[in-house]
Parts: sequence; structure tokens; C-alpha cells
Amino acid sequence: MRLGHQIAPMPAAKPILVDGNRLTPIMGGPDRLRALLDLIDRAKRSLRLLYYIYSADRSGDRVRQALFRAMDRGVEVSLLIDGFGSSQTPETYFTDLSERGAKFCRFNPAYGRRYALRNHQKLALADEERILIGGFNVEDSYFGTVEEGAWRDIGLLVEGAAAARVAPYYDALMAWSLKPRSRLKELRATVRRFSEHQGPLQWQYGGPMQLKSPWALSTVRDLATCSSLDMIAAYFAPLGGMLRRIAAVSKRGGVRVITASKSDNLATIDAARSTYSRLLRRRVRLFEYEPTKLHSKLLVMDDIVHIGSSNFDLRSLYLNMEMMLRVQDPGFAKRMRAYFDRELKDCVEITRALHKARASWVQRLRWKIGWFLVTSLDYTVTRRLALRIP
Repeated sequence: MRLGHQIAPMPAAKPILVDGNRLTPIMGGPDRLRALLDLIDRAKRSLRLLYYIYSADRSGDRVRQALFRAMDRGVEVSLLIDGFGSSQTPETYFTDLSERGAKFCRFNPAYGRRYALRNHQKLALADEERILIGGFNVEDSYFGTVEEGAWRDIGLLVEGAAAARVAPYYDALMAWSLKPRSRLKELRATVRRFSEHQGPLQWQYGGPMQLKSPWALSTVRDLATCSSLDMIAAYFAPLGGMLRRIAAVSKRGGVRVITASKSDNLATIDAARSTYSRLLRRRVRLFEYEPTKLHSKLLVMDDIVHIGSSNFDLRSLYLNMEMMLRVQDPGFAKRMRAYFDRELKDCVEITRALHKARASWVQRLRWKIGWFLVTSLDYTVTRRLALRIP
């Protein structure tokens, strides 16, 4: 059943006050770029940036020039990028930043045992007062419009005391990255140490853990008690335990899941579709976002919202460095549920009849191969060989 295909312009988002902090969702690509440049241009003392992908394109140039302007004002600048995600951007692109005094590092830049470990986090923190998070990277394709074929994503600007609590975590992560022979044991300790477990706003992190990450464990606890779940997951490939927890929420109330119909990695779409039969039998409502590639990461469980960088697959739950903000507030949950409802208008609902019509033996084989690639090959090789986790 088609729910719609036209994208109406989003009204300017108004901030919501939660525990003394101003939270402003930022939905449009151009709005996210403006928010990032504004955050940099308003910085007076310090800037800490961390991105999985930082590309040497027009958007990357604009952000880099803003960093130069900040340094001219005497702002202390620190930039950490992922060695895998930003591998196409040459080291020389950042040379001027380093020569002018910025602290710069690539997370696990060298080929070797830990090259497959990825820092998938995205954040820009100014003056320990304002932080911009979400799923988007510094690249043109994340700052364009849906009509232009850019990624569909969501950002969140947090202004207030909660932003300052990210600074020690970032500094510890940068110190670990700069250390010549850093140990994974220390990285796991950093993830556990700075993940929060109390309060209306909780910063929760993920990393190469022996079991689930702190954010994943928090999600499991919230799934166990909530009566409704609305999820947007660009990459959706949980194992049986998580699928059972999602199905249990459906029995208590209702579950709606939006996944991608377009992506730069077709195996992730096939992996998601391999879960549909099981979820549909348990009355979970499934939708695929159609206008463009989906990159959003959002969970709304009753009055609790999880938003940030983490997908809902094994890499994000167990291996990748991830960053999520858990917000417990009825007003903010209502705002994000309204955003979810609006996204539904640009989705196709995957009914049991539609899924059955799609499920030829060729498609079922494709879905199984996609599942194997995402949940077994990539995940298992990284976990056992690269990280030496049994």
C-alpha cells in the first residue's frame, strides 16, 4: 500500500527544554550544514569534532574554512576522523589544520589487525555548551535535499550542561587514538566509564565489547518495559534475541519499523528483508522509505527516545564505536513520534501479501545471502580475527 511520495517542506523546528537543556531536531540536509557551520562560527574557546566520513568536497571545504576562521579567533580545535570511513580523503587535506595548531588524528589509520574496527560516531562540540549529533557525516551527500537524492537523516542540537559531559569522553578517545600502542581493553573501559545510566538525558556509547555495548544493553532494558515502539533503522539486521524483544513489544501494544528501500549497500536491504516474515507473523508493522537513501537512526519507546549514530545491526550493537543520546521526556517523545508519522507518508507498508508476492525463490536467496554477508561474514571476521574476541 502506497502511503505517499511527495516531500512537504519541514517547518523550522522549535527547541524543547529537557532537564534545563535545549534540544532542537534538525531534519533537512541544508539545515544540518547551516547548524554545523553556525556552531563552529559561534565557538569562542574550543571545538571538538568527530566524524566517520570527512570528504574533501564542497561541504568539507566549507567546514574546514570555518575551522580556520575559528582558529584565527583563538579557538582551540580538535578533529578526529575514522581511518576507514575517511580513507578516500588524503592526509594532505588536513595538513594546514595541523600546521596551524589543531589537534588532528585518524582513528586506527594503519592497515592491520584492527583496521576493520570503525569509529562510527558523529559529533561537533563547541565550548562544552553546544553539541550537534546524529547520523550524518561531513560530505555533500548528507547535506543535500531529498529531491537531489541526498541521504535522509536527522540531527539533534543539544544546548546546555549536558553537552559538557561529552568533553571528557571525547578527550579520552582522542588520547587513546593518538597513543602509538593503544589497547582495546582501554578503549572498552572508556566506553563503559563514560556511558551514563541515570537522568533524563543519558549519553550512551558503544564499542568492541565482549557482549552488547552499554547503549545496546540500555535498549534491551527499555524494550523489556515499553508498550510501543517506533523505529527508523537505516540498517536493520538484529539477531533472534532482539527480534523476540521487538515482537514482545508488539504483543503489549504496537511496533512500527521504517527501513530502507534504497542504499549504497544493497546487502543491508536484503538482510533487513530476511527478517520481515518473522516480524510480520508477530503483527509488527513494517515500512520501507522510498524517496531516497535512508540513513536515520531513531527509536521512540513510550516516553523514551534514542537518537544518534547507531544502526540496528550487529556491528553497531557489538563492534563499532557508537554514540546515542537517551532522552526520557514526554514532550520530546511526542515531537519525535510526530516526525516518525510524517516519514510514514513517504513509505510503502510491507504487508504480508506484498512480502509474499515479492518472495520468489531468487529473492529469498538474495535475502539469505545479504543476511550472511551482514551478520556472519563481516561481523564474524571482524570480531574473531581483527579484534580477537571469541
